[in-house]
Amino acid sequence: MSVTEAPTVERPADDRSGGPDGMFSAYAKRLSDTLTGYSWEQVAELADDMLDAWKTGKQVFFCGNGGSAGNAIHLANDFVYALGKTPGSGIRAHALPANSAVLTCLANDEGYDQIFSIQLGVMARPDDILICFSGSGNSPNILNALEEGKRIGMKSYAVLGFSGGKAKAMADRPIHFAIDDMQIAEDAQLVIGHMLMQYLWTKRHEVVEGKSS
Repeated sequence: MSVTEAPTVERPADDRSGGPDGMFSAYAKRLSDTLTGYSWEQVAELADDMLDAWKTGKQVFFCGNGGSAGNAIHLANDFVYALGKTPGSGIRAHALPANSAVLTCLANDEGYDQIFSIQLGVMARPDDILICFSGSGNSPNILNALEEGKRIGMKSYAVLGFSGGKAKAMADRPIHFAIDDMQIAEDAQLVIGHMLMQYLWTKRHEVVEGKSS
């Protein structure tokens, strides 16, 4: 299994003496340094898998906690509607953190570590795609989702920060940004999602033609 990584970008020391413009410039540079020189091989594989899912009706499941959950919901919307509004059929994308009734039921009855894996056990099928967003790569519910995805026969991707955690070894294709900064790690999740959305938009005619033939 190959692993796609960026060079390590360290978070700067907390310097409270400077003004906001200097801090903002430093943040922008860290984000740029994280993305510049990155090998996009695994992301390109994800793009191919998502295009195939779009053409064949396979499902794509997103999951994450906190800000990563927000990114999961945001991107599921992009792939359902933003892609689908012109071709008439978007990707069958699901954000596992989106349904608060399901989340609170599962967390209360089964434990928070099972909130994603149980949903996958009900809805996912072999060759569906699982995309996990995690800064640390060590959240138990993310690890359980990856384990359940493997049991089902899904293709799993994990977009990770910091050291990549345990998820780095569990995902079929880890996409690892070695950045010691949770906000930059979450930014990278959205960057990848928006790259995929724009790439797939250029392929919409292939999908339309395939569905009409």
